[in-house]
Amino acid sequence: MPGRPRRVADHRVVEQRVSGHRVVILGGGFGGLESARRLAKLPVSITLVDRRNHHLFQPLLYQVATAGLSPGDIAEPIRSILRKQRNVRVRLGEATSISLADRTVTLRDGGRRDGPQKDETLSYDTLIIATGVGATYFGNDWAHLAPGLKSLEDAVTIRRRFLSAFEQAEREPDAAARRRLLTCVIVGGGPTGVELAGTMAEMSFRSLPGDFRTVTADDPRVILVEGGPRVLAAFGEESSAAARRALERRGVEVQTGQRITAIEPGLVRLGGAESHCEIPCGNVFWAAGVGAEPLTRTLGVELDRAGRVRAAPDCTVPGHPEVFAIGDCVSLTDPNGVTVPGVAQGAIQMAVYVSRVIAARLKGKAPPRPFAYFDQGQMATIGRSAAVVELGRLRLSGLLAWVIWLFIHLIVLVGFDNRVLVLTQWAWEYLTFRRGARLITAAYHGRADSPHL
Repeated sequence: MPGRPRRVADHRVVEQRVSGHRVVILGGGFGGLESARRLAKLPVSITLVDRRNHHLFQPLLYQVATAGLSPGDIAEPIRSILRKQRNVRVRLGEATSISLADRTVTLRDGGRRDGPQKDETLSYDTLIIATGVGATYFGNDWAHLAPGLKSLEDAVTIRRRFLSAFEQAEREPDAAARRRLLTCVIVGGGPTGVELAGTMAEMSFRSLPGDFRTVTADDPRVILVEGGPRVLAAFGEESSAAARRALERRGVEVQTGQRITAIEPGLVRLGGAESHCEIPCGNVFWAAGVGAEPLTRTLGVELDRAGRVRAAPDCTVPGHPEVFAIGDCVSLTDPNGVTVPGVAQGAIQMAVYVSRVIAARLKGKAPPRPFAYFDQGQMATIGRSAAVVELGRLRLSGLLAWVIWLFIHLIVLVGFDNRVLVLTQWAWEYLTFRRGARLITAAYHGRADSPHL
């Protein structure tokens, strides 16, 4: 065909033009994806590595965990997102170590399923570490008893355990045993914990009992445990108080000033300044703490207590100007004294800044000023028609805040199809109180609190 040689020639020109400077990006989250996009027009060849093949819209992950959305509604294949960007190659694999001296990254192949996995090495001229964080249990072995919420796998596990508890309770004739099975303890009063608690309360008391014959709305309990004096501690006191009132109106038992001292199958032990208690329960879900991925510990540089890299003002790893660290895996205080929070807007702003630094270096220009974080506000939803929003001096709660939360989350979803699906799902749930993704995607073994469920 007449057009084919020209397209092939164009492709070769692009490959020759970008083959000089090699950029490796570790992580396909908000920071990694934005970095790749911002480097699209530079003479660089980019390799983006992630151990999963999709970009995940984490702010809506709790909706998958609570059966409001399906996994595909909040995830998009990374290859699909970057398919038109010719200077990017996507690699499915897990980065296991980084050699700063050799400027190499060791990968474990994420696509191999037949036979032993093999390690590979990627060389870089510039490295961007955007690996994010995972749940941390502060040295306790509780992960199998209290799953966190950082991936689609986590969300599906939480959904499965939560719904399985109702299935088991339906067969239980004893009211006290049903009460225990349907007691759900959520650890951590930050946005994730608040969103889980509010939505699970609506499901427990409104959506699910109507589908069962033995279970009634009097059986479930939803308990939110926070070690600090109030929920949503990063928000203002007014927003925090509004969130607590909204949770309690939905039936959530909010316990502040309490810390988890032990988690056992079917039991949680709490210890506060003035009291100690035990809570028999069917499920425990963890939203209390995060820590950097183990990869950062292979760098041999200074880390904070959570394993995050203490980055220089230009987001580089100290002593290694060719290595940048952005997003949740970084501990950085900007020139204004603001500690960059581990949220999507922080990762995106860092990615934009780092792309400018790289562009300036390649063009032989002076680097931009040190990174400064711009707070675009924060928000959290508590359930149907309830949220808290802080945008500058504006403080809102209730229905209007929920509408703003809904609109902002819809417009930043990656794909247009995702927006249509999510809007349709939410409209249906708002009108009917029914959640359409109530699927237990594993064989049921009869024990809701079993780690393999």
